[in-house]
Amino acid sequence: MMAAAVAGQRGLRVVLIDHASRLAEKIRISGGGRCNFTNIGAGPANFISQNPNFCRSALAGYTPRDFIDLVKRHGIAWHEKHKGQLFCDESSEQIIAMLQAECDAGRVKWKMPCTVQSISRASDHTKPPAADALSGANAPFVLDTSQGEIAAHQLVLATGGMAIPQLGATDFALGIARQFGLKVVEPRPALVPLTFDTEAWKPFATLSGVALDAEVSVRHQTEGKKKAATTFYEDLLFTHRGLSGPAILQISTFWNPGQPLQLNLAPGQDMEQLLLQAKSGNRQQLGTVLSGLWPKRLAEQWLQNAPNQGQQLDTVRMADAPDKLLRSLAHAIHNWTLTPSGTAGYKKAEVMRGGVDTRSLNQKTMEVKTVPGLYFIGEAVDVTGWLGGYNFQWAWASGAACGRALQQH
Repeated sequence: MMAAAVAGQRGLRVVLIDHASRLAEKIRISGGGRCNFTNIGAGPANFISQNPNFCRSALAGYTPRDFIDLVKRHGIAWHEKHKGQLFCDESSEQIIAMLQAECDAGRVKWKMPCTVQSISRASDHTKPPAADALSGANAPFVLDTSQGEIAAHQLVLATGGMAIPQLGATDFALGIARQFGLKVVEPRPALVPLTFDTEAWKPFATLSGVALDAEVSVRHQTEGKKKAATTFYEDLLFTHRGLSGPAILQISTFWNPGQPLQLNLAPGQDMEQLLLQAKSGNRQQLGTVLSGLWPKRLAEQWLQNAPNQGQQLDTVRMADAPDKLLRSLAHAIHNWTLTPSGTAGYKKAEVMRGGVDTRSLNQKTMEVKTVPGLYFIGEAVDVTGWLGGYNFQWAWASGAACGRALQQH
């Protein structure tokens, strides 16, 4: 919609094809129905890609302030909630209506619901397309759709990734990219809960619903062969199958199968000092003391299954607890290491990581270097943002860059 609106308002003839029967479902459900439509701090550092500099041009060309100005022009009230995340005061429906109105201002023609059975080059056809010829004679692309053939001089793939298939998400763009000879960076779920082996997770499955602040890190190799850590400090949530919450969703984009996670479950606190200070003359049980410093359910379960302790600690009296044991307990709390078995999959993922290799695209226009007139934008491209409005900003920015680049024919 962003690309179509920008192109249409520049005088181009645009048709927007959507296979869904309901418009913009991902916008509708985002932000708990209030749409986290951008992040005021969005910049290249908030995105992951095999080609990290690719996103710079588009993000600089259409900033969060540009989208905020658009929101204001449409009279939509908004607020900042957390770490630069912006939400509608009322409903995500307002963002959908705004984009629809922008398309209408550009006289964009809609075909919805409409499925695309195939895309081919006009040169592959023995006769001209029957046509709903969008751009006149000699158009290089022919789309075979459920509403007839369409010939177009330029074709923009803005079909997203595979996250949330229940809303109609598919790998359509990736299939078209491969058809035209483009490399695809292996796609996988991102901003997604992490799961663990059922038996290994059994002691913690009962903690489902427990949440706390945590610092979560994953280490990875850098080009200089030194290990660097990516770390997020956010809320963490225990689930029946593993871990979720903003901290885990954030780190999941950087996590690769087989990698361990490092968790600090008491960031900003010195648990060793707190426990040793609480020991002197204290006749309370260790479980009671730890419950005063931590969520009670977590404290009780942790002491029954404390890593590397080999004994149940919840009933140990503080006064009787050796300093070595308290130090070991504190270290485990600040340095819990565990390895996920996988993710909760695309059904629970907010976005897809990977996609069309950006080295195939012009970073200023999103056009395929080897196929003039073919463009890929948004989540279909190997640019994945952090949690918190960044992926929407990439959608707006890449859409605007593409919309401005489309040529009159």
